[in-house]
Amino acid sequence: MEIFLKKELRADQEKITVERGSSAEELYERYRPELPYTVLAVKINNKIESLSYRFSRECTAEFIDMRSQSGNLIYQNSLCLIYLKAVEDVLGKSDVDIENAINKGLYTEIKTKEPLSAKQVRAIERRMRELVDEDLPFVREELEKEEAIARFHDMGCPEKADLLGENPRMKKVPFYSLGGYRDFFYGLMVPSTGYIEHFELRKYRRGVLLRFPHPSDPNTIPAYVDEKVLYKTFGEQSRWGRLMGITYVSDLNRKIEDGQIKELIQLSEALHERRIVEIADMITKNKKRIILIAGPSSSGKTTFARRLCIQLRVNGLAPLYLGTDDYFVEREDTPLDEYGERNYEDLSAVDIGLFNRNMNDLLAGKTVDLPRFDFMSGHKQFGERLTSIRSNQPIVIEGIHALNGALTPEIPQEEKFKIYISPLTQLNIDSHNRIVTTDHRMLRRMVRDIRHRGHSAQSTIDSWPKVRAGEDKNIFPFSNEADVMFNSVHLYEIAVLKKYAKPLLEAITPEEPEYSDAVRLLNFLRFFKTVEDDSAIVNNSILREFIGGSIFTD
Repeated sequence: MEIFLKKELRADQEKITVERGSSAEELYERYRPELPYTVLAVKINNKIESLSYRFSRECTAEFIDMRSQSGNLIYQNSLCLIYLKAVEDVLGKSDVDIENAINKGLYTEIKTKEPLSAKQVRAIERRMRELVDEDLPFVREELEKEEAIARFHDMGCPEKADLLGENPRMKKVPFYSLGGYRDFFYGLMVPSTGYIEHFELRKYRRGVLLRFPHPSDPNTIPAYVDEKVLYKTFGEQSRWGRLMGITYVSDLNRKIEDGQIKELIQLSEALHERRIVEIADMITKNKKRIILIAGPSSSGKTTFARRLCIQLRVNGLAPLYLGTDDYFVEREDTPLDEYGERNYEDLSAVDIGLFNRNMNDLLAGKTVDLPRFDFMSGHKQFGERLTSIRSNQPIVIEGIHALNGALTPEIPQEEKFKIYISPLTQLNIDSHNRIVTTDHRMLRRMVRDIRHRGHSAQSTIDSWPKVRAGEDKNIFPFSNEADVMFNSVHLYEIAVLKKYAKPLLEAITPEEPEYSDAVRLLNFLRFFKTVEDDSAIVNNSILREFIGGSIFTD
């Protein structure tokens, strides 16, 4: 039987012969010596399948390793199951929460009577490595929903039982078992523990960091960086969740079902506003004049910056709002990326010298001819914005490089105040299945792109790896430089985004390369009840930047 196989990213397909009934894992073994990274799954006719998939008809097949979002999540799921099994083997039955991504890994908490020791963490890691060396199979089984709910109650996992009980579309529930330990994961797994070679555990604060490779380098554990500001922000989000009575998706669904969504929206907006006021007060008290705002795509930077400016005005200041996009170098001088396309996200695409001269002249009270970049001609225009500011007037600057000191090397350090913004949800599907921030942001961007830029969902998904690569280079390495972090998430918002994103994703057909990501996102969205009436969301909400109706961006 013939199939078309794509072995590597950006490689061409080749026609090969496979035996009918043979598995994708057997096919992988044939090519393993010539592949740079461990294959974790296979894409069959644009749908992600486990390596246990057996060929029954002609198809196109593509090997998936950790460099893709789907492969990365499969690796994380498999590693988490090994971790949970090892915790039980070392500590006995224990409640474990897999909470959020931080410090190039996942932050987890193991609930024990006495504080977890570094020695116990080392013992758990040793047991994990033993499980990997044994190359034990991940066994998948599907249970009827009623049987799964009963099993969750027996396991002492009421949030999982609640989530299934309120989900009428879920008839079968996937369970994975590893050496007698069973759990529910809504994503796929690798065939066996031997596929998970690279990881490390670290004792961190009250919990444990489960660290693994970054998709850009699948065979290496990244250098450790203690993201203290991010940890503090996640703690703040946990407090917000407790105020709203929401820890898991089932809690949110119950509030939507009980008609409490308007109160939830109001409370969430009030928490956002209070945090913005706090940041404005910090800037005012410390007399900072260069306010630098950066964050990854779809963080709500524009709305946040505008609301911050309003609160600074309340404090008696008159902020000047600028974006770094007006400081692009001339189009013919724009650097090229690895594909020969103009790379507007690289720092060298910014006229750093002009930017620093303009900012320092403004701080000195001079009148400055601020440029306006004409995207049609690809050149800066002058003479339209002659500007000067008063001695106490701050300048609010939003841009992807804002936290990178290389953007502002000539501006005095004491003048700068750096803000990092991102939607960092603490809302998880259950204690072991977390909501991935990058998928959350992609849903935001998808909904915004169709409304404001005319880009299809396929276009958003297709461009996302390139967006993420730019963030990994230009934004995330500098997040720890921030003086403060603003979490732009609303705990209820995926239930709102679902109404807009679901039809866009459903319109992607199996013939399109983006189909596998569409299926993955739709499987994720099915756990959320939909908020059909979002009229209670105020017009200055960050969420309005994406769903429409914003006084700042529409």
